[in-house]
Amino acid sequence: MRTLAIVAAALVVGACSLLEKPAEGPRSASAPEGHELVAYLETLRGLGESRLAAEATRQREIAAREPGDVAKVKAAIALSLAPHTDESEVLALVEPVAARRAAPEEVRAMASFLQAMAQERRRLRESAAAAGTRLREERHGRELEKQRADSLQERAAQLQQKLDALSELEKSLSDRPPQER
Repeated sequence: MRTLAIVAAALVVGACSLLEKPAEGPRSASAPEGHELVAYLETLRGLGESRLAAEATRQREIAAREPGDVAKVKAAIALSLAPHTDESEVLALVEPVAARRAAPEEVRAMASFLQAMAQERRRLRESAAAAGTRLREERHGRELEKQRADSLQERAAQLQQKLDALSELEKSLSDRPPQER
């Protein structure tokens, strides 16, 4: 039984080697850049906020010295992960790379991804700012309404006191004997 299992396994392995392997297309010339970007992402993964900010500054300086697409995308990656980054910086780095047809495919794809992410973050920040403005305006409106309501309530209390005083005066006048009137 054991020999039968070994023979069956050998036949399966032999049959697999007879199957044609799918022809691999030529590897993209940008594969090294794509691998470089993935490796760079891996190095950024465990960094804290302060180290990410320092890395973003370093990559921004490198991108200024080296005008290559990979340097720009690496700087954009670091900036997009760093805290308190302005999306316009990221967009300024990646928009030219994403639009340039001669850029390596993986680099252009990463630039397009970062561009979309930065645009979405910008939209969300603008939306949050608008919501914050609306909230402040609503709070101010509520405060004005509360002040108005308090003022009206105070006025009503004053009028009630006057009415009570007039009622007391009327009662005291009606309680007098007729000759005193």
